[in-house]
Amino acid sequence: MTGNVLLNGKKKRLDYGSFAYVTQEDILLGTLTVRETITYSAQLRLPSSLTRQDIDGIVEGTITEMGLQECADRLIGNWHLRGISGGEKKRLSIALEILTRPHLLFLDEPTSGLDSASAFFVIQTLRNVGRDGRTIISAIHQPSSEVFSLFDDLFLLSGGEQVYFGEAKMAAKFFAEVGFPCPSRRNPSDHFLRCINSDFDIVAEALKGSNRITELQNTLDPLANLPTAQIKTLLVKKYRSSDYAAKARARIREISGIEGLVIEKKHSGEAKWLTQLSTLTNRSFVNMSRDLGYYWLRIAIYVALSICVGSIFFDVGTNYNSILARGACGGFISGFMTFMSIGGFPSFIEELKVFYRERRNGHYGVAVYILSNFLSSFPFLTVMSLSTAAITYYMVKFHPGISHFMYVSLDLISSIATVESCMMMIASLVPNFMMGVIIGAGYIGLLMMTAGYFRLLPDLPKIFWRYPVSYINYGAWALQGAYKNDMVGLEFDGFIPGGPKLKGDVVLTSMLGIHLDHSKWWDLAAVIMILIAYRLLFFIILKFKERVSPLFRTLYTWRTLQHMKKRPSFRKTSAFPSKRHQVLHSLSSQEGLNSPIH
Repeated sequence: MTGNVLLNGKKKRLDYGSFAYVTQEDILLGTLTVRETITYSAQLRLPSSLTRQDIDGIVEGTITEMGLQECADRLIGNWHLRGISGGEKKRLSIALEILTRPHLLFLDEPTSGLDSASAFFVIQTLRNVGRDGRTIISAIHQPSSEVFSLFDDLFLLSGGEQVYFGEAKMAAKFFAEVGFPCPSRRNPSDHFLRCINSDFDIVAEALKGSNRITELQNTLDPLANLPTAQIKTLLVKKYRSSDYAAKARARIREISGIEGLVIEKKHSGEAKWLTQLSTLTNRSFVNMSRDLGYYWLRIAIYVALSICVGSIFFDVGTNYNSILARGACGGFISGFMTFMSIGGFPSFIEELKVFYRERRNGHYGVAVYILSNFLSSFPFLTVMSLSTAAITYYMVKFHPGISHFMYVSLDLISSIATVESCMMMIASLVPNFMMGVIIGAGYIGLLMMTAGYFRLLPDLPKIFWRYPVSYINYGAWALQGAYKNDMVGLEFDGFIPGGPKLKGDVVLTSMLGIHLDHSKWWDLAAVIMILIAYRLLFFIILKFKERVSPLFRTLYTWRTLQHMKKRPSFRKTSAFPSKRHQVLHSLSSQEGLNSPIH
């Protein structure tokens, strides 16, 4: 958890392009094909000086190198699209990181969740990549014997202690020299874990207590009664004084003494900013257009609800009762219709995961991602808003005039975009989409209560709810603008039939609590400013998390180390036999049919 990063024996930070990291989880956009995914990644990261033909050549070479030719034009797959297999996803994740030919490639358990054939194919592919002059470091848990034989070197860890480091093929010899030979018909990796993982003792003891295993005795085996903790301690001690450790230390000193061995620094974001913006916008637009749950389902719901609203408030008219009806209709459109934008939250989370992975490997910056996301979503927001506005405006028969219709459309576009920006901001703060939906729904519900429909703005409690909540509430400004757009210039029948007409201005001030000291366009401008503020907050949160995360990790490391030093198992004391770690059977006797676990 602590230490230094030495590159060719020199202490330095790992620059962009010199390394890449493939996570255990395959984080990909399921709506894209394999070729599209690699192509977009290449356009984001490769130098803009390369021609389209050059980039296509690199993409095709990478597809061939990773053995993805057969699935190159198939979709990756998501909740409603059938896609490629787990092994192909893993090879695709690796392909994305070797596009820039990094010097170091780190992988976190690349065979997890794969069958034996897929795991072998993945590691064989990595072996071929390593033959191209790159160093590949992979954490791997209990590989098959076929997979284990593909590794050049082995670094064996147990409880944070170094048990062995050297050539993988020499590990079995080391264990035999210490007194723990690997049986001839056993997977070496299984044997190594048997020697150093105390969980096997716990399992064996539990099985013995349930009479699931039979006691075997081998008095000729001197290690029959040794607990795993003591075996591990013996291995660690023997390794420190072995030729393998001396050879490793000598190699480190040799590398540290080499002069002039410097890794060429690759500049961050070799593709131009505009190229990255164009590529990200195009990729995001394709993803949104193919994912039914992102916008298309919401557009269908918006159209259906708009028809329902239009039929309920059809030709509402200008009689006295229509005043409250118009207010209710405007409140529903400005409040509940925009509230439904929360439905895209799961898609926001999935896209944000891809951003985190690509950002961690330095593919592009935060600003270009936020701007591209807005640009790609804008056409869908426009379709959603125009369809809603057109249906409700002409069915309800709001204030006639093209300018009034345009205002309704702009008000809806800006309101929905504001809610989506708010949801993205919340998505960057929560660990999962369920918590985000709950927090987002609560937050939007709070804004709806203070928007001026359920209780008029002048009647809100002055402290907190009126100032400042209603002033930073997009719904309050949007609803005021919608009321002004509809009622200013209209005349309504009075309460008494045949009495004087009520002007729309009077209705706004006396019945709806709307002040006319500023134009409806100022209300629209306020919504747009809140939209921009949410996007800026989203940017600040992402940047803040980048800067603060290392500090939190350092603090967490310090606290963890302090806690671990107080634990007896962490102290550097010699191991001792105990009932808890009682080994029931010798390791050498557990071969083939003689295994105590049937």
